[in-house]
Amino acid sequence: MPGTVLLLAASPVGRGRLVDAASVLPVLAAVEPAVLSGTDTASVVELADPVEPQAVLTRLRAAAASPAPLTVFVTGQLQLDRRQRLPHLALARTTPATVRYTALPWHWLREELRLRPDGTTTLVADLYADEESWRQLRERPLEAGRTVAVYGRIAPPPSRRTVAVPAYMKAVATILRSGHRPPLEQLHEQALARLAGGAEGAGAVRAGAEGGPGIVLAARRPAAADPHAAIAAWVESGRHGDADALAARWEQAAVRAYGAASEDALHWTEVRADLAMFAGDAARSCRAWLTVAATRLAMGQSADAPAVEAAVDRAHHQWGQIREPERARELGPVLAELRGRVPGRRRGALDDVRRQLRQLQGQS
Repeated sequence: MPGTVLLLAASPVGRGRLVDAASVLPVLAAVEPAVLSGTDTASVVELADPVEPQAVLTRLRAAAASPAPLTVFVTGQLQLDRRQRLPHLALARTTPATVRYTALPWHWLREELRLRPDGTTTLVADLYADEESWRQLRERPLEAGRTVAVYGRIAPPPSRRTVAVPAYMKAVATILRSGHRPPLEQLHEQALARLAGGAEGAGAVRAGAEGGPGIVLAARRPAAADPHAAIAAWVESGRHGDADALAARWEQAAVRAYGAASEDALHWTEVRADLAMFAGDAARSCRAWLTVAATRLAMGQSADAPAVEAAVDRAHHQWGQIREPERARELGPVLAELRGRVPGRRRGALDDVRRQLRQLQGQS
């Protein structure tokens, strides 16, 4: 099966830049796509110093929606937003004061990859963290989801007035330029060995727990009995009804065991919302996301909690895809009420809902 490769290199323009992320792209681009992907053939999407987080999300979502094996190469720097202290990948216009609006939330990446079947997704990362992110990451590791194989490193900020070089990713690209892609565990170890023998020194490749200044990312996750793999396979083959039926059984089991407001039950409601989207049923998907958002708010989660924002954003997006005016009119007021409580990061989102509602009501 053809593979998909996403090359994402991002860092702020100006004094806030910690790493020259885009400098690695020419080296990666010189590698044959099939070697980058580890498949017979592959398509490559390259994002160099992107500006808008929504544009990055769109490309990431399109790549993640494909059933093909997906390899994501990410180079850049991590920063925390000031309100929720969540890690973000800084983009070209990001400053410490605008992280929430100009950077890519790391949980967006995790959310887009979470439904992919085990064994089909690889994340290779070379990231630098600013001082605040670095302190937090020592206690709260970065994660990409239980079905994603992750390799790479996170480095502390370079010395002041120094822009670092993405040495780990350049080592990976240099190894791959030979035309041979070793097993990912070996590729990772070879890249670390090159760093240990280079200017960064051996300390840069030791895990933080060992006292060195770098955090090594090397994690493959269990999922032979995970229903997500069967669900993803059914979606790939067009068996949307079977996929939803299995997810519904897990949802009902979670409700019986833990309650309708539990994280386990909400997870399966979210899965069913995604499945409705894959099946082309935008109204059902919108309704499920609205339910998730309302439940989380009723549980006391804040309006700017990532899971709440994501649920309302996805409900809003799916509402815009509904082609039956009557169903759109039915769900629109519920969405507008939630948008009033959860404005999200997209400015003018509530005004957008109200404007579309007026147009729909004029059609009745």
